[in-house]
Amino acid sequence: MDRRQFLGAAAVSGAATLTLGYSGEVDAQADGAAPNRTTSWDAIRRLFDIKPGFVNMSSFYLASHPKPVRDAIERHRRGLDQDSHGYIEENVAALERAVRAQASSYMQVGADELAFTDSTTMGLGLLYSGMRLRPGDEILTDTRDHIVTTIAAREGAERAGASLRQAALYADPAKVSVDEVVNNVRQNLRKNTRLLAMTWVHSGTGVKMPVSRIAEVVREHNLGRSADERTMLAIDGVHGFGIEDVAIPALGADFFIAGTHKWLTGPRGTGLVWGRKDAWPVVRPTIPTFDRMWRPGPVDELPLAAMHTPGGFHSFEHRWAVAEAFKFHLGIGKDRVAKRIHDLNSIAKAEMVKLSKVRIHTPTSPDLSAGIIAFDVAGLTPEEVVRRLHDKRIIASVTPGFYRPKLARIAPSLLTTEPDVFRSIQAIAAL
Repeated sequence: MDRRQFLGAAAVSGAATLTLGYSGEVDAQADGAAPNRTTSWDAIRRLFDIKPGFVNMSSFYLASHPKPVRDAIERHRRGLDQDSHGYIEENVAALERAVRAQASSYMQVGADELAFTDSTTMGLGLLYSGMRLRPGDEILTDTRDHIVTTIAAREGAERAGASLRQAALYADPAKVSVDEVVNNVRQNLRKNTRLLAMTWVHSGTGVKMPVSRIAEVVREHNLGRSADERTMLAIDGVHGFGIEDVAIPALGADFFIAGTHKWLTGPRGTGLVWGRKDAWPVVRPTIPTFDRMWRPGPVDELPLAAMHTPGGFHSFEHRWAVAEAFKFHLGIGKDRVAKRIHDLNSIAKAEMVKLSKVRIHTPTSPDLSAGIIAFDVAGLTPEEVVRRLHDKRIIASVTPGFYRPKLARIAPSLLTTEPDVFRSIQAIAAL
């Protein structure tokens, strides 16, 4: 068996075969820290390197890494520092396959349906700028989508002589209903709508869009239409990814784009794009891939998704450590993670509605919300709220400046416990 065959066999069996002498020791350390379904939430919280005395209610902004992920980053960094050529030569195939194996297991998708990026923004840019649109086609988005969706969709449309149209798919985020969103989507789909670019959880309001119901509307809209006339559905899923217990194909979208460095608690500067096999042909590749480094066979036989993984030398130690983030969540249990984060958010919202000065803009129902709670406090700007909370060692955040209205946000997560939630609500009450 030659080296390529050996590495391929190791990857199939789930083992990222690391040949440098020190790797076994670090592997053992990482395995010892890996949680399982019986690990307590306090023990899981201790796996994160949180600033002493602080409550991190904004870990979704940029993830704190749990110990297994930190160990993996360090393991790969050391290997690259000591002998970059040898480490890559010996490990690239197994490590790339391991990332895809863990991601496909977590998402319940085919490993060769995935492209890997550096962020949600990169994924959106590559996808929307590469859409094979024609003059007269349009991309439809919500008015509350993140600005990168708007920019990527507009630039992609302009390149093809198509257009971007935005529509408000709900009025009051605190009072949104599934029927309201679904009916607005139905009314706004047109014959020339080639792409509906959606966001799963709006970071400006905390609203979780009913994606599977929206997908049903898109399917109805596409009945009797040719492949060139159908509407594709793409989801920016970053603020549901790592929270919701769902198989990604069950959402009903054609594409799913997310960073893995937020709720998934993966390495910074990592992300992915999933596409159905019959959807990838509608996107032109943008940046040449380097998958040929480790995939056998000629370039023209690479999976279509592989052509959309940007090549070049990137942060290998972070990309390869994404596998540990998926393993971390799978070890705890996706269902258990989902229930934990929703339970903490429900506790927080139930306490916040009791505060006369506080207005919550996020729905109270977990069916229409995930991990972000957007709110304001009478008489204070969002910046003042966040600053005063920080003085009390509560890390909150302000919605980005392009959102209107600007709001304060807290987000209970795996980094917080029930006492952390009550401490945060007490601090808000004292503002």
